[in-house]
Amino acid sequence: MTASIIYEGELRCRATHLQSGTVVETDAPTDNRGKGEKFSPTDTLCVSLATCIITTMALKARDMNIELKDTKIDVTKYMLKDPRRVGQIDITIHFPPFSLGGDQKSTLETTGNNCPVAKSLHPDLKVNIEYNW
Repeated sequence: MTASIIYEGELRCRATHLQSGTVVETDAPTDNRGKGEKFSPTDTLCVSLATCIITTMALKARDMNIELKDTKIDVTKYMLKDPRRVGQIDITIHFPPFSLGGDQKSTLETTGNNCPVAKSLHPDLKVNIEYNW
C-alpha cells in the first residue's frame, strides 16, 4: 500500500505516505464549496505532473553530468464545467543560467514530456509545457 487517507469532514482529506510518514492535506476549492485553504485534489494532479517532469529530467540530467538544482516551475490549472474536470494545465519551467547544447536541451525536454505522470493522463487533457532555458 502507498498511502492511507482519512476524510476529515468539511471537504478535507489527510493523506499519509506510509513509507515516510509525510502528510498531505487537501481541501475543496472555493469554487466548489470548499475553503480553499490547502491544495485541492485537482491542484495536486497538476503539481504531480510538474514535479514528475522535473524529477524525470533531473534523473536524465544526472546521467549527463548536468545539475538542474534551483529550477523553478510555474503551474496554472484550468477547470472545465461539464463534466467538472481539469481541462488544461500550463507549465512553465525556468532553468537557472547554465550553458547547454541544443541536443542536451532536446534530450531533457523529450524526457520531461514523457514522464510517467504525463503518460498516465487522459489524452483529452491539454498540457502546455514551456521550457525557459
